[in-house]
Amino acid sequence: MTDSAIAVLDIDGTLIDSNYHHALAWYRALRSVGEIVPVWRLHRLIGMGGDQVVTAIGGEELERRVGDRARERQGKEVDALLEEMAPLPGARDLLVAVKERGHRLVLASSAQQRHVDVFLDVLDARDLVDDWTTSADVESSKPAPDLLQVALEKLGAPRDASSVMVGDSVWDVEAAKRAGMPAIVVRSGGFGDDELREAGAIALYDTPGDLAKALDDTPLA
Repeated sequence: MTDSAIAVLDIDGTLIDSNYHHALAWYRALRSVGEIVPVWRLHRLIGMGGDQVVTAIGGEELERRVGDRARERQGKEVDALLEEMAPLPGARDLLVAVKERGHRLVLASSAQQRHVDVFLDVLDARDLVDDWTTSADVESSKPAPDLLQVALEKLGAPRDASSVMVGDSVWDVEAAKRAGMPAIVVRSGGFGDDELREAGAIALYDTPGDLAKALDDTPLA
């Protein structure tokens, strides 16, 4: 089992249908501190860690001025939307299929601990996965590779261990590339196929369930 590739799966947006909820939460959070940002721009940044979103929107000046307040408010806005977030089709089937093939499985999330706890329960995944990460585990999140590297460390694996990332955004793919992992993507992030492939995705699937059915055609066979 230890010789097979480690499966490193994103949670938010990949297993849980949450991307557009996060975009709305960021819109509301930024508006609360006096910044109006079109939701479509915010959607394009979902999948990037919350520690980097404000700088991506308005640079270091905006980050210094409202970053901490916006992140705190965004977390509360997400709290209010959690009940509306549901597993994507076949999300748990994918986890089961990966484990049945003998792979170690770690969920790499940059979400806050309280949100990860909810997602784990919704997926009924606590006894299925080998470990998971939260935003507390790293200082720099996606597209930095730190979160994926910490995910491997959680399993006692070296950074160059054979592993495969499953995500939903160009930020996941970029983080995987920097971590030396091939990236498989589900389309729930709302990014175009061309930009996902250009970022380096090796395969694209509509849903986690579709990937589960096609695992034999991937490095997670």
